[in-house]
Amino acid sequence: MNATLARGLKSAAVLLPNAADYRDLRRTWRGDVLAGITVGIVALPLALAFGVSSGAGAEAGLVTAIIAGVVAAVFGGSNVQVSGPTGAMVVVLAPIVVAHGAGVLALLCVLAGVIVVIAGLLRLGRTVTYIPWPVIEGFTLGIAIIIFLQQVPAALGTVPGESTNAAVAAMQSFATAQWPAMAWSLAIVAVVAAIMLVAPRIHPKLPGSIIAIIVVSVIVALANLPVAVIGELPPGLPAPTMPSADWATVVSLFGPALTVAALAAIESLLSARVAASMADTGPFDADRELVGQGLASIAAGFFGGIPATGAIARTAVNVRSGGRTRLASVVHAVLLLAIVLVGSTVVAEIPLAALAGVLMVTSTRMISLATVRTVLGSTRSDATVFVTTAIITVSFDLIYAVLIGIAVAAFFALRALSRSSGVHREELPGPAEPGDERIALFRLEGALFFGAAERMLERVGDIRGIEVVIIRMSQLQLLDATGAQVITELIHALERRGVTVLVKGIQTRHLGVATRVGVIASLRHQNHLFDELDAAVAHARSHVARAAAEPQ
Repeated sequence: MNATLARGLKSAAVLLPNAADYRDLRRTWRGDVLAGITVGIVALPLALAFGVSSGAGAEAGLVTAIIAGVVAAVFGGSNVQVSGPTGAMVVVLAPIVVAHGAGVLALLCVLAGVIVVIAGLLRLGRTVTYIPWPVIEGFTLGIAIIIFLQQVPAALGTVPGESTNAAVAAMQSFATAQWPAMAWSLAIVAVVAAIMLVAPRIHPKLPGSIIAIIVVSVIVALANLPVAVIGELPPGLPAPTMPSADWATVVSLFGPALTVAALAAIESLLSARVAASMADTGPFDADRELVGQGLASIAAGFFGGIPATGAIARTAVNVRSGGRTRLASVVHAVLLLAIVLVGSTVVAEIPLAALAGVLMVTSTRMISLATVRTVLGSTRSDATVFVTTAIITVSFDLIYAVLIGIAVAAFFALRALSRSSGVHREELPGPAEPGDERIALFRLEGALFFGAAERMLERVGDIRGIEVVIIRMSQLQLLDATGAQVITELIHALERRGVTVLVKGIQTRHLGVATRVGVIASLRHQNHLFDELDAAVAHARSHVARAAAEPQ
């Protein structure tokens, strides 16, 4: 008992912060501080915009970026991951807010965070590696489209439509748009987009989104334009409070919490994987990352935030700006906190249309036309998976889109695997002898699993005029229980017809399932199992010879 407890504690300790997280801090701290400031500047408009777009408000977006940014940095499994509100999460949260109200978000944060922590403790972090690339790209394309559509009402200076579908709600918002508010809002979006597109061409490190927001905010204030602004923000972080909950509310939110948790886990792990491939940023622990992200969402919920995930755009900026340790993400959060403490009255005057413009440009940058062309031009099955995932993401649900995309990809993968398997009839080795025409030698190759086993049964079971069948299994790469059961059924069927079955070359890795399912027991004699082909052929020829010598 004590040994088991010790192993459990040792396993759990791996998921906790340790001194190794900051081993390189003396060497990298200057770069980390500069990277953190850069990420903070980039994150400010995104945090505000995602908070507004989710329905929780700009304050919730800032709180999430600050609290989750620190907690995930300290407890997460990546040295350079930057966490906070993201576009994908907003896509999920918006319909939840419509259905249940913004007041449930704090409880939703905690519930989803607990689920993600449990997933990390159960060591489920590596499961994200099973998501095919076309599914990830289709998912990303769908999210980008939804984020863009969600900004249409703010870009028109009106309110969103009643539908929970972003495309339908965007169309409905046109019906309530009015001049001149729509003209001013569209002009603000156009100015923001133009500045964000031009700024990087002047200098790659110019923060186009911040510059754009400052320019349009000054113009709106000086001209007193009739457009909606963020509104009053509290001059600091709210005090932490326990989210109010009753059993009925918890039950009603459990389904949405599972969806949020699944998205948080998938997006965070994908972001951390991408970051690890961008530079030498130290080891990445997927299970610890889940624990850290779950704790980040729980903490954000206590402060009135929204569920957080790893943010690929901000993480990429962090790595490219020289961030190498967790200090960079902490600095980014501290900078945002300073802005809240010092400049909340200034932030309150930012036009909502300006935030919409930032997210519209951000969503278009999420789409890589080169990647889309690559996926569509790779294989027909990959293109189908990509398009299917993107359509379901936009039309129905993000998590269903991933699950269906994986299912479609699995179907094509199994079909390809099934086609790669084969049952081939071969000539007997060596010079032909009398009676060889009554011996059939079949070679099984590739994968004999539930998707291919039936074809083998039809191929071998249809033979006629044969007295002995030799089944070669040495070239078989995959054998599952269904494949072993089909071989068992085939042996029984042939033996009932008076055909003797010999099995040659069962690999050691397949012997267990073949024995448990009954392949060995189905043979007429134990000496009908062979390791060498020559011995099996010699036995078959002797059997045919004996049968021919017997009186008819």
